[in-house]
Amino acid sequence: MFFLNSLFWVFRKIHDAAQEETANEAKAITVELSDLYMMLETGKITEGEFSDREKDLLDRLDEIQKRDAGLEDEDQEDEEQEDA
Repeated sequence: MFFLNSLFWVFRKIHDAAQEETANEAKAITVELSDLYMMLETGKITEGEFSDREKDLLDRLDEIQKRDAGLEDEDQEDEEQEDA
């Protein structure tokens, strides 16, 4: 039983690290989007450049949110299994 608890603890730590990395990546993209809007407003980039870069950033953010939703689903399943 000790082995299973230890193994579960290791997997939990890996999972937590993955969630933290995802959160940090999402924050970085949000900062990039803010910078991008500022560059557009100050005329440093054209609307076409803005649109291309914004689309790429929003696509990346969507992928992160999908991955995060998958991790949350796994968390709920794990909690249900622990309660059983």
